[in-house]
Amino acid sequence: MKNVDDLIESAAELADRGLSKGEIADELNVSRETASWLVERSGATPEPQERPTDDESSAGGPQDIHVDWSAIGRDSERMSHIAAAMANLLTKHGEDVDLTVGIEKAGGPIATLVARELETDLATYTPAKHQWEEGDIEDLGGTFSRNFAGIRDRECYVVDDTITSGTTMRETIDAIRTEGGEPLACVVIADKQGLEQVDGVPVYSLVQVISVGQRD
Repeated sequence: MKNVDDLIESAAELADRGLSKGEIADELNVSRETASWLVERSGATPEPQERPTDDESSAGGPQDIHVDWSAIGRDSERMSHIAAAMANLLTKHGEDVDLTVGIEKAGGPIATLVARELETDLATYTPAKHQWEEGDIEDLGGTFSRNFAGIRDRECYVVDDTITSGTTMRETIDAIRTEGGEPLACVVIADKQGLEQVDGVPVYSLVQVISVGQRD
């Protein structure tokens, strides 16, 4: 994707396919607020709005950074190399961890490859944002898939593609602890917040994306 107009088009296509705004945020690697703005600008809402001009579509939007890592995701060999690098970031925590948790959707395939590198079991977590449309996300809940490994009484690593606000990572850490597990470290491809830790759990990233601009 080259510009905001491309993101608006993509948001419209995803909305037409029935994805929630939370799922759209996940697909486009943007915040939920940005996803809402993109969908509204596209006209894919119950009350369609006039399509913005090129000048309008790039102005007045939320402050966010879009991370497009599809050049990696579309190729299994590239993905395996990235997963090896992510696994390497986690090795400083020792060899006793036997579980890797992937945050769906994009974190699942990455976690599979990381788990293979680390020779651990695999679990997956679907966050609450996948159900989110509007309002308070705290009223929703995420779930662990029963098709993968259990969490209880196990130390684990947490894997995702991108940290946008840190909310999903925080939710996943809390869900793991609620299930009786203990997250030792998190790793992502790109971190838009520059986080060193979330709720006491170290966060590692291959890339930190830092926005530089004038402050008021």
